[in-house]
Amino acid sequence: MSEFRIDQIKSQDATRGPDIAGITTFTGTSGIVMPSGDTTYRGGRGRGINMGGAPSPSTARSEIIDYVTIATTGDSVDFGNLSTARSLVAGCADSTRGICAGGYDEPVSSPGYLNIIDYVTISSTGNAFDYGDLTVARNGLSGSSNSIRGVFAGGSRPPSDTKEDTIDYITIATKSNAQDFGDLSALKRNTGCTGSATRAIWGGGTPDGSVLVNTMEYITYTTTGNAQDFGDMTGTDRRHTIGSSSSTRGLFVGGTTPTLQDDIDYITMASLGNSVDFGNLSDARAEFGGVSNQIRAVFMGGWDSPAYDTVIDYVTIATTGDATAFGSLGGGARGASAGTSDSHGGLG
Repeated sequence: MSEFRIDQIKSQDATRGPDIAGITTFTGTSGIVMPSGDTTYRGGRGRGINMGGAPSPSTARSEIIDYVTIATTGDSVDFGNLSTARSLVAGCADSTRGICAGGYDEPVSSPGYLNIIDYVTISSTGNAFDYGDLTVARNGLSGSSNSIRGVFAGGSRPPSDTKEDTIDYITIATKSNAQDFGDLSALKRNTGCTGSATRAIWGGGTPDGSVLVNTMEYITYTTTGNAQDFGDMTGTDRRHTIGSSSSTRGLFVGGTTPTLQDDIDYITMASLGNSVDFGNLSDARAEFGGVSNQIRAVFMGGWDSPAYDTVIDYVTIATTGDATAFGSLGGGARGASAGTSDSHGGLG
């Protein structure tokens, strides 16, 4: 048996308390409060990260990763960098790892279509590491996940920005290349994606540069196969809408028709049907990062013609209503990024 007399002690890197094993007794001048609640939430879950993007449609892509604490408000904070600067990427996460897949890099006039998958440990900060590769190099794809699998769908690839219907999947806890899951109902890119612990649901998008759709379709994570019809989004057909969710309610937010939209729609993910009006963004925009902690959905940056924006706003998912100011992107205006979190609706 050991005995500690402690005034203050931290781990070697000073980021947390001591790691103690074995039978230990404590003597102090005040009481000791032991942690309570689900152990999966201890250690700071509730962090949303926004990955990659671009500060301008005509300038260099961005490698920036920044983060917010979703339960509070304030400006985003630097997290680290992706392995390669790129935009029009897809994100997903389990409670530990954040994943960033695909995208394109420089030069802007002739973008490279990437198959790169990076990962970070969300509870820490630092640069991303290599995870594996997509089955098809592409940009303009979107992703979702539950606690086991991440899925990425759609996008465009060479030559001539050919649209894709591919759905890939990964097992998030295991670094490896993506595997084929099935196909979307049509070739398209720039869809939004939201999800529960059971389903991933894609909405909107474009089969080509002039045609837009408002359809929604879904897959069940535990199986493989092609996507099935879910219903239609409210209002006009659009692309570059962004998804976020609680464990029961999915949101599709913003987008272009090509006019910028401030609409927020919601669906009940366990049932099929058309989306319902939720409210409006504080500012009409598209191509932003969407993160959630199952209570709040936070929307970070995005395209606000004629430039990208620094705005961050949020809604409470269980209610309906307009978005409220949260803060600003600490690294400056940026869009065409991917958002995810360690506590989103797909984690149950």
